[in-house]
Amino acid sequence: MHTDIIAKLKEMAATPGRIWLQGGTPATYGALLAETGRLANALGSLGLGTGDRLLLQVEKCEAVLTLYLACLRAGVVFLPVNPAYTIPETDHFLTDAAPALAVVEPGRVAGLAALGARSMALPELLERAATLSADYADPEHAPDQLAAILYTSGTTGRSKGVMLSRENLASNAEALVGLWRFVETDVLLHVLPVFHTHGLFVATNCILYSGASMIFRRAFSPSDVLAELPKASVMMGVPTFYTRLLGEAGLTREAAAHIRLFISGSAPLSPATHAEWQERTGHAILERYGMTETNMITSNPYDGARRAGTVGMPLPGVEVRVTGADGQALATGEAGAIEVRGPNVFKGYWRLPEKTAEEFRGDWFITGDMGAFDRDGYLSILGRAKDLVITGGLNVYPAEVEAALDDLPGIAASAVIGVPHPDFGEAVVACIVAAPGTEPTESAVRAALRERLAAFKIPKRVLVLAELPRNAMGKVQKAALRQAHSGLFQSN
Repeated sequence: MHTDIIAKLKEMAATPGRIWLQGGTPATYGALLAETGRLANALGSLGLGTGDRLLLQVEKCEAVLTLYLACLRAGVVFLPVNPAYTIPETDHFLTDAAPALAVVEPGRVAGLAALGARSMALPELLERAATLSADYADPEHAPDQLAAILYTSGTTGRSKGVMLSRENLASNAEALVGLWRFVETDVLLHVLPVFHTHGLFVATNCILYSGASMIFRRAFSPSDVLAELPKASVMMGVPTFYTRLLGEAGLTREAAAHIRLFISGSAPLSPATHAEWQERTGHAILERYGMTETNMITSNPYDGARRAGTVGMPLPGVEVRVTGADGQALATGEAGAIEVRGPNVFKGYWRLPEKTAEEFRGDWFITGDMGAFDRDGYLSILGRAKDLVITGGLNVYPAEVEAALDDLPGIAASAVIGVPHPDFGEAVVACIVAAPGTEPTESAVRAALRERLAAFKIPKRVLVLAELPRNAMGKVQKAALRQAHSGLFQSN
């Protein structure tokens, strides 16, 4: 078994003066351990214990991280929720997870109370904790004990609660720290949300596990990032962060000289962005692949080629295979369903045993993504299985068409979908966003693609949109696009 996150926190706190948070008044690991002790005592004073759920729905702040760790110490199941959700939307999580306590912004307390939830404002909880002792007698926790429930984004239906164990979190942190060469002198520039796996677990746990520190910014701002880069050594981001930074004149090799590693995830990074970033900064972005149910699965190497358009190779201790419709592993180069197994894979969906059973083939989790390995063992993601377009009986993988689109001049972003067609069953449709100062036309785009793709892969329509619908982590919401354009080929 892997060293528990809290055991690592205590190990780091034993070194006097070791910094956890950089800033005006740097916070030490010792202070972090004390604060988590007070908060764990506060949770106990409110009647919360092992297995109880705590829902947290607040704007990004340092207290999210301390409360997460306090829950780990107390055995309380941590349930972070996007603060952008309305009170009616939050009702789903309250009903489904039945948290013993909801900790929210002060303005939400009355609204949640009206739904019958026991709720408390975050400042009130922090004030209660401040009056209590930092000494906390941590109960024993088994590695397979439930640590957190993270709800899926729900872009294709009601969100499902993903149950993550302490071992899920610890094993992934250990693998990533080794693979990405985290050391105690590293400083992470943290500009991600903290209600999601990427910012909450990948970023935070890598720092805890290595004894490093972070610069914690409450929101992403290109100008802020450029100001902080000289103080940091690692940055984690989503593709939209990198594309927005490329629009800044201040992004130069000199500005990025102090960074040893730029990491991208949560959504596909276009090869064009990868190439432009490397040209501007001298750094090759390291792209990795993960999901809520598995934490991180694969990563491009720290040493060696970081190949644009791929997500690298399986993490140490994690197995990945690509299978056909019969569930059998496919040969190198063949496209199929991506399945994964290892200590990173979740325990199942909260209160959905039938859905959990559907998503597993033995001990292999069926990710729902399509992909293929190349001869060097690099995995490429070809899109979600539900996004596969079958036109005239032929399979079209959206990622392949999107890569060709993104290589064309004048296209800032693209998304390829399938919509109903009277003759072909489904038709390939490209939704694009024009680069500033350009006006790509449908005919020109289709003509350019004919030189790159087989005829059946050419979009039957190219729609130029002002923007693509995205969720909070930058993923394009293709279900929304399909719904918006489902009648494109309906006969009059």
